[in-house]
Amino acid sequence: MRLETGSPEETERVGAAVAGELRPGDVVTVSGELGTGKTTFVRGACRGLGVDGPVTSPTYTIGHRYEGRVPVSHLDLFRFESVSPAEWGDLEPYFDGAVVFVEWPEAAGDDLPPVLVRARLAYTGPGRLIALEAAEKSLLERIFRGADPRV
Repeated sequence: MRLETGSPEETERVGAAVAGELRPGDVVTVSGELGTGKTTFVRGACRGLGVDGPVTSPTYTIGHRYEGRVPVSHLDLFRFESVSPAEWGDLEPYFDGAVVFVEWPEAAGDDLPPVLVRARLAYTGPGRLIALEAAEKSLLERIFRGADPRV
């Protein structure tokens, strides 16, 4: 599924819509070039999951954990070329009982737990294109049934 957004608020609304179907244990990867709105997408998803406080990029801290209606983890693997077994030991607690968003998932290779949704963001002039793939095709149909392709 491909959606076009024209503002950060619209990108957040797409993230919030996706979050409406997520449960603890679900993993969402968020890819795209620098500045395409990955953290904005995650912020919207966090709002959709009941997180009220600030949602910021964990580029330098690697991970944040938020409390909402369910625990939410936000990882950013930008600083990794790959993730060693010892580093996975540090990251594993973020996956326990939480909905997990992983920015720059390419660094994880095939080591991530099963991914429920893959979001890829790209520039489209002033807006953003968000391409979504789900492990279960009906998931995206449920989320966006009747939605305007320009959120």
